[in-house]
Amino acid sequence: MDKFVVNIIHRPEMVPEYAEKVTGHGKAEDIGRKALLTESLDIFKTQQRIAHENGLKTTIQMTYASLFNEEAVALAKADHEEYGDEIALSLLGLPCKEFREKYKTKDFCIWMFSMEDKKSIVDDIFAKFHEIFGFYPESTGSYYLDADLTNYIKVAYPSVKCAVATCWEEGPKAYHTCNNSWYTLFDGGPWAPWIPSKQNTHAPAANEAEDSGIVAIPHLSRDLIACYDGNGSNFGTHPQNVLRGMIYDSKTWEYPYMYNLIDQYRDLEKYNNGYAYNMMFVGPAWMNKMGRWEAPYELLLKSYSDGCAYYGKLKKEGKLVDMTMAEFADYYRQKKSYTEPECALWRDILYGSDKQLFWYCDPYMRACVNMDQGGAVVDLRPYAAKLEWPVGIGTKHIQDASYPFLIQEKYRAGYFTHYAGEGTVRSAKLSYQGEEVDLCLCRTKAHFSQEGKTRILTLDPVEIAFYELTVKLQTKIYFEEGSSKIKMERIILEMSDPNAKVELNEYMVACYGTTEYPEDMTGITLRCEGEGGAEIPYEYKCREAELAGAEAVSAVIPAIGTKVSMEPSNQEAVGYVKEGYAFSPMFTLGYRKTVSDKEVFATWLNLEKAN
Repeated sequence: MDKFVVNIIHRPEMVPEYAEKVTGHGKAEDIGRKALLTESLDIFKTQQRIAHENGLKTTIQMTYASLFNEEAVALAKADHEEYGDEIALSLLGLPCKEFREKYKTKDFCIWMFSMEDKKSIVDDIFAKFHEIFGFYPESTGSYYLDADLTNYIKVAYPSVKCAVATCWEEGPKAYHTCNNSWYTLFDGGPWAPWIPSKQNTHAPAANEAEDSGIVAIPHLSRDLIACYDGNGSNFGTHPQNVLRGMIYDSKTWEYPYMYNLIDQYRDLEKYNNGYAYNMMFVGPAWMNKMGRWEAPYELLLKSYSDGCAYYGKLKKEGKLVDMTMAEFADYYRQKKSYTEPECALWRDILYGSDKQLFWYCDPYMRACVNMDQGGAVVDLRPYAAKLEWPVGIGTKHIQDASYPFLIQEKYRAGYFTHYAGEGTVRSAKLSYQGEEVDLCLCRTKAHFSQEGKTRILTLDPVEIAFYELTVKLQTKIYFEEGSSKIKMERIILEMSDPNAKVELNEYMVACYGTTEYPEDMTGITLRCEGEGGAEIPYEYKCREAELAGAEAVSAVIPAIGTKVSMEPSNQEAVGYVKEGYAFSPMFTLGYRKTVSDKEVFATWLNLEKAN
């Protein structure tokens, strides 16, 4: 059995985000202020000491500013020699006098610069690193690394094998909770390590030809329910995230949630062939002597000490392996194949509910299944399209690096909407004598299993009570590795009247986008495929088409290079498509079929790249 792998990453950020204003006490901005530099270095030393006291090695991601500080350089060299810490290079921490004098900007997010400036900055930083240490780094990272920049780094500096490359669900939700001022928008990526494709950082490579040459890790390991439902910055295995979320006892300064969150990451080995991963990526700003997040410095220090102590305890018990980023990259490539998915059957450990989500990620899709909504798909990203999405100044997407969705219940309402329109969701409805029930209303639980290369979710049966009929139905969801398909199987286990017949309506309401705001749906083409088929070019006219025995129902969405379709297991089903309207700019694909007691009916949701 593999052990739980942990990366602990520190960065001597000489000018930490936010901290200048705190240490400056209202004075005019001075990012070279001695008190700021001294405090930042002291905190970095403290973090390193705490990790080492607990028998843990770290990856030291040197920032640009730290390369000009002799003490920071000497500390990194000493800890590399004594503890085996990796000396790496971060593309965070750009702001310093030297940087601002050269580039004449306060921008600090590497992915937001023009491509010309990205290359120039990377060349400057890597050259300075080589001048100081005599070698090029094996690891780098930022909040986000776009594909164009990653490809450039790998060609120019082939020693790089690992990078912090995205922050899970750091999109509009985080933006809003930062008073609409934190322009880091990159929803839609993996929550666990992956090999990014050359086309798009978020979309994992499907084969060697697509391989960008690095192993990517997330910026933080986050709570896959709390972070998805709310602000991700409050719910992570970074101890000060837990304090920012106020998830601790204010009298005892205890935080069982932090340990439960780490343990739930350990638990993911059940769904990933014995492999589980966690990371902690910490800059000095989080342990500011003035306190942060309404927490005094003493609590900040305690939380970090306790977090490292827990990892150290697991290591002593033989349950954890601490690796540097470069070591992890080698381990990951030996452990995982391109098409092997990352799976997480995640339960609520914060709010006391029974909520359960299943997350699935492979080179063709990222999908989320919500058991509180009867096993509905509530988030779907079409990685099969490997959408090329340049970001930064001079592109169409200066700040928004998110991978577009087809379904997203938080930004497009999901099942629970108001008096008009529809939200995006993949679910089913049962109808009998004029009554209709959506499985989204039927809470259930899922059980994970694996048969060969197929991951299976078996949901507990649900009972649907019509006025004159009770139906017990079970859902099974199949993710076949390498297929770019999701199979949904409905089994009628029992009916109070064995001779009754009900209509089963399998449907998908979808659109595309990266934020809450609607995109132009013009250009989408809906089709009922097969003999006598129909086609609807999207014009917001609320039209519908159907075809008995349709081979497939599909939508081609040129704006995101994607074709999505549904296919039935039985040609007796009636396929249909629906065009939306301006107030509800969605489209619907579906199949209707009359089903009897003990009958099984399946549909496949397919994702393809649309040329």
